[in-house]
Amino acid sequence: MSRSKFFSKRLLWGLAIGTGVLVSATWLLRPEIGARLFVSAVETAVTRDVTGDLPDGMHLALCGTGSPLPDPSRAGPCSAVIIEGKLFIIDIGGGAVRRLGEMGLNPGQVEALLLTHFHSDHIDGMGELLLQRWAGGGHDKPLPVIAPEGVAPIVEGINTAYAADARYRVAHHGEDIMPPSGIGGVAQPFALPTDEAEQIVYDQDGLTITAFAVNHEPVVPAVGYRFDYKGRSIVFSGDTTRSQAIEKACKGCDILVHEVLNAEMVAIVEAAMKKAGRPRIEKIMADIPDYHATPAEVAESAKAAKAKMLVFSHIVPAVPIGFLEPYYLKDVTTGFGGEMVMGKDGMLFILPANTDNIERRDLL
Repeated sequence: MSRSKFFSKRLLWGLAIGTGVLVSATWLLRPEIGARLFVSAVETAVTRDVTGDLPDGMHLALCGTGSPLPDPSRAGPCSAVIIEGKLFIIDIGGGAVRRLGEMGLNPGQVEALLLTHFHSDHIDGMGELLLQRWAGGGHDKPLPVIAPEGVAPIVEGINTAYAADARYRVAHHGEDIMPPSGIGGVAQPFALPTDEAEQIVYDQDGLTITAFAVNHEPVVPAVGYRFDYKGRSIVFSGDTTRSQAIEKACKGCDILVHEVLNAEMVAIVEAAMKKAGRPRIEKIMADIPDYHATPAEVAESAKAAKAKMLVFSHIVPAVPIGFLEPYYLKDVTTGFGGEMVMGKDGMLFILPANTDNIERRDLL
């Protein structure tokens, strides 16, 4: 054997032995390594301050862009408007509160919850939001829940369902940490606007929120909202067909957040349910297209409304991978001049005061 081959073999054996020792040491030190990783992760999460890093203005965070159909990448319908460190939540679907936490947004900073309508997928995260807001913020007053008339029994029902839990937490942590006066929510109903009328439902500290009726029949009431603050504007469609009321409310808004349903893809789901012998879900799939808007209709609406940016949300059916997005949007042929965004959980849109700029970040 040559001298060079001898030394090469020794080097390889040395590297192999060294690697084995390193792997063995790592294996033995797993608890210590895990502890350090956990401490670092907790410190990073606790010190993260998303709202404190934002400029003066109004900002939009998507905390749930899904629907009742399963989508592992999306929580139930939920959007958050952020103003001066305060959160205004629009709808609160399942999983959305935990999504807020994952995004670094503190439920304790929620100022008000606004509901577009009372379908279960838009309210089934309410109990968790009320609890986390109370626990995380130490509030001594219930959370205002702003919605059309009919919201009061819903809020009362949630409060009743969580009453025992609230008592346990006060008894365990004490009234200083969990003030009994801050438990739950308080309904703030408003009359459903008629025709294309608009109604101011919140007007404080420079923020104006306006409600308008939309068509989601047989679901009544159903509304959308427009937020105005320091020269910036965001409109939320709620669940609806294409609506002139939305186009009127937007009238050049910075961002239009609009629900969307791809009827062709839903028909494929319907056919699959029929083939699988599941007639109930087949019938539901056949029914739902008539009270939602297609991607093409939404884009036409955004064009008519002169929106600067269109953000699709409440996406039906599930689109768990980006590869499916071109198929989902294939019928969109309008000359809408603004940017179109397929909404995803964790998206943050930054609207600095009194400018035309819209910046984007990803909080997940």
